[in-house]
Amino acid sequence: MTDIYTSPLSERYASKEMQYIFSQDKKFTTWRKLWVALAEAEHELGLPVSQEQIDELRAHVDDINYEDAKEREKLVRHDVMSHVYAYGLLCPKAAGIIHLGATSCYVGDNTDIIIMTEALKLVKKKLVNVMNKLAEFAKKYKEQPTLAFTHFQPAQPTTVGKRATLWLMDLKLDYDDLCYVIDSMKLLGSKGTTGTQASFMELFNGDIDKIKKLEQLIADKMGFDGCYPVSGQTYSRKVDSRVMNVLAGIALSAHKFSNDIRLLQHLKEVEEPFEKNQIGSSAMAYKRNPMRSERIASLANYVISDTINPMLTAATQWFERTLDDSANKRISIPEGFLAVDGILDLYMNVVDGLVVYDKVIEKHLMAELPFMATENIMMDAVKAGGNRQELHEQIRQLSMQAGKNVKIEGKDNNLLELIAADDHFNLTLDELKAAMNPHDYIGRCVSQVDEFLADVIGPVLEENKDVLGMNSEINV
Repeated sequence: MTDIYTSPLSERYASKEMQYIFSQDKKFTTWRKLWVALAEAEHELGLPVSQEQIDELRAHVDDINYEDAKEREKLVRHDVMSHVYAYGLLCPKAAGIIHLGATSCYVGDNTDIIIMTEALKLVKKKLVNVMNKLAEFAKKYKEQPTLAFTHFQPAQPTTVGKRATLWLMDLKLDYDDLCYVIDSMKLLGSKGTTGTQASFMELFNGDIDKIKKLEQLIADKMGFDGCYPVSGQTYSRKVDSRVMNVLAGIALSAHKFSNDIRLLQHLKEVEEPFEKNQIGSSAMAYKRNPMRSERIASLANYVISDTINPMLTAATQWFERTLDDSANKRISIPEGFLAVDGILDLYMNVVDGLVVYDKVIEKHLMAELPFMATENIMMDAVKAGGNRQELHEQIRQLSMQAGKNVKIEGKDNNLLELIAADDHFNLTLDELKAAMNPHDYIGRCVSQVDEFLADVIGPVLEENKDVLGMNSEINV
């Protein structure tokens, strides 16, 4: 429909898989699965719920009669009771036992936990695929010397692959946080209107063991280890904040990566993929703008700022519950996931198609390497009989002269020629040029990459080998 607002997250950025997780079909079929689980557990624990009623409920989990629910909600102004009514129309034999003993949050909050957990697992799947592609890139370019930068000023060389391990290390930290949050997710369970389980005390005639067993049965049936041990009517909204914070951590890491790619593309050293018919600028036809990396940064800014929503919601809840969380949750949590989903698809796409221009990298490195080699040159001159302090001052003055030649005159770096012409050093130009092998200045880059990939990233990829091999599709 073109005459109403539609979210760009759905139309432009998020995958169909993530959109389904937050769809109406997923939500309301999960409500019905929870009602089935509740009925089954109550039946198993001896309440008057028949197998015939359970079978009828199970038969109508997927055929949501939305119109019946909408019409009922106009009348009663309550979404859960409207769907209880609609489900009952399809299940007349079971209508009287649907939602038995439960409150609205039984379906609402348990569904939110189920959906967020499933969405976190999809995020994990995409994250490890990004990590896999970055690991391949790091391995391929582990020996390619390149200028490193501190303060975006040329510094001691690194390698293209070693730099990629910095991006990868950030994602490993995110992976650890993500796994922790996934493993700690629990259902709300069947806590009742204020978390006291009073309605179930009534149903089970005060049998606490059966009430505890009820919750565990529901958790088992819904694929969870257990339920939060205590709550008000809702699970603590701090859970939403924890979830959103781990998403923001991934966004932060992706943003940092996108910054580096954009700067490298400005230097013409590394470039994000650019398709044959892609237009970089409507005015300047020659341009190859890093629009995918820019989009990563843009979406990441949104996700990072979105963390304040569940924080404020959790902080301002009153006692056992208020309803001022509902409208905010419906927006902030799905959109946070949809945005991160788009970020990871873009990240995967960019890494998969990165272009490395080794000749440009070498040119930039060789223009700066004489400055960085001065300590080695000074040591060689001392070995040849020179005075260290005198040589230090002399090389400082010559470096300033060469810097002036580059910055003010716009000429090439002539530091080696200046040193060769200076009698203090007793070194020929050929000897100086022989010392200009970039590989002599990259320290432990190669072994660091090998060790990091083998010891830190390898186990993660091995643990997740069944989900590797993804390739992302971006819509625009």
